[in-house]
Amino acid sequence: MRRPLPQLDHLFLTDAGLETDIIFNRGIDLPCFASITLIGSEAGRKALDEYYRGFLKLAERMTTGIILESATWRSSSDWAEPLGIAPDELTALNRRAIGMLLKLKGEYETTIPGIVISGCIGPRGDGYDPGRIMEPSEAHAYHLPQGQTLHAAGAEMLSAITMTNIPEAIGITLMAREIGADLAISFTVEVDGRLPTGDSLRTAIETVDAATDAYPAYYMVNCAHPTHFTPVLEENADWSSRICGVRANASRCSHAELDVMLDLDRGDVIEFAEFHRELRARFPHINVLGGCCGTDLEHVTAIVEACLIE
Repeated sequence: MRRPLPQLDHLFLTDAGLETDIIFNRGIDLPCFASITLIGSEAGRKALDEYYRGFLKLAERMTTGIILESATWRSSSDWAEPLGIAPDELTALNRRAIGMLLKLKGEYETTIPGIVISGCIGPRGDGYDPGRIMEPSEAHAYHLPQGQTLHAAGAEMLSAITMTNIPEAIGITLMAREIGADLAISFTVEVDGRLPTGDSLRTAIETVDAATDAYPAYYMVNCAHPTHFTPVLEENADWSSRICGVRANASRCSHAELDVMLDLDRGDVIEFAEFHRELRARFPHINVLGGCCGTDLEHVTAIVEACLIE
């Protein structure tokens, strides 16, 4: 039997906008916005190691838990050809991404009260645009090889990040159930708090739960500014109680606006952190806090300090 995930009971932080941090703050190119390419070079692995260690040291200082998310968001099979990586090599990179996190966990697990290794699974297509929507059975079959690889490599859970549509989220959930992996589903929403398909966040969560016997351990919202989704959350609602994590964008801009930006919009860090403090006051069960596009260690530090320091 799987043990309950510790982040359901205690505050855990995650990392921030890995890809935007690497590109804009560290000056490293990521073809197709794919951080998995970093695993293939010594310089890339060094940059990733430095990135993760910043969040590990923050968790150590603040005595929170931490979820280490693998750099595998854009490393399912359809991305092999655009990245110029052979399919077998892409599978090996997925394994190495988990191995890197397991090594870091071994270094910090005596000083941090809880480290969870998560295998990150991204959408088959774009994280902003649902594109061609698969049937759940097709999504199950497509994501199964990567899910199996991450799980077998030692991931303690899977996180499906930037899910843009309900059927793909259902398919990934069925895949995770088949292989016996704990799972978090994180939906992308637009400025109106709805998925890119137009479905409400409530509908998305309730539909996935109904189709999978509520298999996901919890849900998250990511890749949207807090002002885009907090107005639609309902206190004392069953569906809202299933949302246990948030990884918000720093910018208030829409996805369409972000897509054409040439410079990074880091937003207002202090205001951003205050939004999270207010969110936790409304929904104290939201225990997983981190960042998405445009955020970095400064944002997550401000969030944790706002939520923990009076």
